[in-house]
Amino acid sequence: MSEPVRPADEDRSATIETSSDDPVTVAAALRPDNTSSIRTDAADDSVQTSIERDTTGGLASTVDDYFVNLGVAETIAATARTYAATAGTHNQNGAPTDNQPNDIHETYE
Repeated sequence: MSEPVRPADEDRSATIETSSDDPVTVAAALRPDNTSSIRTDAADDSVQTSIERDTTGGLASTVDDYFVNLGVAETIAATARTYAATAGTHNQNGAPTDNQPNDIHETYE
């Protein structure tokens, strides 16, 4: 049995829902890459993206690019969370407070 043939003028679409520890930040990081055929939103504990393209190849390429961007956004969000968790452990000049190791050795003349 053969697959039905899709009309040439019918868009191809994908909806991707990805769990995230920081969906609002990740969705915000992805939105600049949105085009008229991509919509990204945050919901509860996930990032939801809908993609529509004219061709199957275009859809596959866009989904592939999206996953690369999603990985970068998740990494940046995780790094920001880690930094925020340790932000109070440095003084106003960026040097560690007494309870943190000082890996930077600076000399002043």
